[in-house]
Amino acid sequence: MYVCICYAVPDAVIRSCVANGARTVEEVGDACDAGTGCGSCHDHIDVFLAAAHAPSEIAGLARSA
Repeated sequence: MYVCICYAVPDAVIRSCVANGARTVEEVGDACDAGTGCGSCHDHIDVFLAAAHAPSEIAGLARSA
């Protein structure tokens, strides 16, 4: 699925940028041009960033035997 229509950047490329260290929409744009056109994809890019960098809600739960 395309996240950025202006530059035809698919979600796999956004995920790769995030996996390679991008932490902001601007850093994703620097890496692959996504978000540097009209800006309508910024919210979508933010979702990928939040999912990758936000702590998991279950990370702090006790492990069961």
